[in-house]
Amino acid sequence: MRAVTTNSTWTAGTWARDMGRARVLGLLLALCSLAALFATATPAGAVDTTTQSSYLADRLRENPVYVSDQLPREVPLSTAPDFARLAKKTGVPTYLLVLPMLSSSDGRQLLGAVHDRLGRDGLYVLIEGTDVAQATAWGVRVPAEAAATVALYELPYDAGPLRSFECFVEVIAQGGPKAAARAEAARERFRDGGEPAEMYIGPSDRNNQSFLTGSLLTGVPLLIVLTAGYVRRRRRRSGARRRVPRWVVPGAAVLTAAAIALTAPVVFDQTTSSAARPPTPADLSARVERVAAGLKQDPVYADPESPRVLDTRQRERLHERISDFRRSDGGGPVFVLLVPQTPESEAAGDAELFAAAVHAKVGRDGVYVVADPDDGTIDVVNHGLRLDSGRLSFGLPDSLTFGDSKADEADDHLLGERLDALMTHLDKAPRTDRPQSVYTPPAAPSAAHENDLPPLFATDFWPGLFVGAFAALLLSGVVAGLTWGVGSLLRWRSPAPEPTDRLSRTAPTEPSASYLRRTAHAELTALTREFGSRDEHGPAWDHLDAAMLLLDGDLDRARQSGTDPATLVAVIVLARAGRAALSGGTTDRCCGVNPLHGPAVGRHHVRVSAEGAARRLLPVCEACRTTAIAHPSGIPDRLLKLPAPSPGDGSLPYYDATDGPLTAVPHGIARLVDKVRETAGVH
Repeated sequence: MRAVTTNSTWTAGTWARDMGRARVLGLLLALCSLAALFATATPAGAVDTTTQSSYLADRLRENPVYVSDQLPREVPLSTAPDFARLAKKTGVPTYLLVLPMLSSSDGRQLLGAVHDRLGRDGLYVLIEGTDVAQATAWGVRVPAEAAATVALYELPYDAGPLRSFECFVEVIAQGGPKAAARAEAARERFRDGGEPAEMYIGPSDRNNQSFLTGSLLTGVPLLIVLTAGYVRRRRRRSGARRRVPRWVVPGAAVLTAAAIALTAPVVFDQTTSSAARPPTPADLSARVERVAAGLKQDPVYADPESPRVLDTRQRERLHERISDFRRSDGGGPVFVLLVPQTPESEAAGDAELFAAAVHAKVGRDGVYVVADPDDGTIDVVNHGLRLDSGRLSFGLPDSLTFGDSKADEADDHLLGERLDALMTHLDKAPRTDRPQSVYTPPAAPSAAHENDLPPLFATDFWPGLFVGAFAALLLSGVVAGLTWGVGSLLRWRSPAPEPTDRLSRTAPTEPSASYLRRTAHAELTALTREFGSRDEHGPAWDHLDAAMLLLDGDLDRARQSGTDPATLVAVIVLARAGRAALSGGTTDRCCGVNPLHGPAVGRHHVRVSAEGAARRLLPVCEACRTTAIAHPSGIPDRLLKLPAPSPGDGSLPYYDATDGPLTAVPHGIARLVDKVRETAGVH
């Protein structure tokens, strides 16, 4: 009896202890489950790279070189064997990923995740777009970082991905010390401004080459003919005999034209504007076929090469909304394509064109929604449903198609919420009487020849022919003018310049008051001395009389500091005109730009202000006429500016600074004499 009782007591205690352990174990399992749930959950607004890295790891398990099908215009799938051939030269297991450049992915983190899932050591290289973006070595000793640095700094940006990877492999093969030294040298050159020159030219550069070729092809031979003809005429006039046959000049011109035409294609030998190879039809259709195959299995297709932007809950919610819309009145299938749209894709980044290609491959009508996981844009295209296609394509709110500031800040661009809002918009969209489709979008640029440069003898080559001929005529005229000018100088007997030329070169533009006083007194004194005791009433007398009237008959007043600068200039002009008249010359007008320049040689419309285009017809000296013809904007700097009446007022042109007799200078010396006499009250 005791034994039984004892056994019963032990059994109950053991059961209680086991139950307690079970509860503890259950609690631990629950905590572990919660921890796992929180560890795998994706925070709101973040992207999940687990699917992306798993997919890429599976592709590398099949082939150590993976080239995305989303870059056929830049990196066609058909270039994968070339990348594989280069990868074998590293000497270590190499795993290469060639992917589009996505702003939402981190290259180093992606390579680490792919390595963890693949579970193989080696050199992992990521090419994003056209450059080696990241390289990391696990379990092997290679200068991965130095090789990536060299590929970045030694090559121009347009070298292309294949050439960039080739340079990367070349540095890897050199070993650690040489690779490090080469990387440091590349950094130094780049830091000192030694950026490598571009490897390819663009269409505008080719147009410039064509223009230059055309200009040289007509300009140089024609210049030879014109120059030789001018020289021959000069020699004939001098009586010299012809020393060369007539056929030499035309023959030289023809040979020159032929040499230019044959040399230009050798010098300008570029035929393409990019390193990209022309894609094959299979390259251009690979991504469309992949997406279409995925849509036949699931109406929501998320690009496995891109980070996942929809979590499980959002994806299930989107499936429910799509099913409800398909069963609604006037509704139908909805296909969501979470695929990036890049300029290097088969559709050249055109979402509508991509949707049309996928629709043709899927073969089912419906609403095709292209949501870009990289930039967050959403495009909606209706193919065959009773919905207003125009409103769907162009009438959606910007918050749906482009997102708002919150969407811009979120890594996933809040595509889950915006796609849910889009389904609400489709549910409320008005139905039409008959099925509609969007207009057929224009075809994407031809990928086969989009990088081909135009022929050299095309485009701007033809305008270059005319410009070259015109330039030859102009240059031959310049040569003839220079030859005539040099001959005139050699025939010039007197090497000394004329007084008027000397005046135009030495006369100041902004003379000081003391200069005007000294010059006026000296000129008037010389006129008085040269006039002497002559008893004549000619022009010289009129000039002397007018000058003395300005000084109230007192010659010494010209040296007094209180004399008005405008008066002193008028005295100088009159005194010089009087001296010229005494020497037998005639001075009807002086330079209207600067009366101190001396006699005028003609009249010309000149600019009188640096601001605006105001012009005046003024008499000009030889130097001012040359300036007015060759450099019109230089005339305002040559205008005579009188000293300021008081400190701080600044200098002004003589015709703006006075209303006295000096204003008559542009109208001639005789008018100046009359003006002086009118002002003095003498008739």
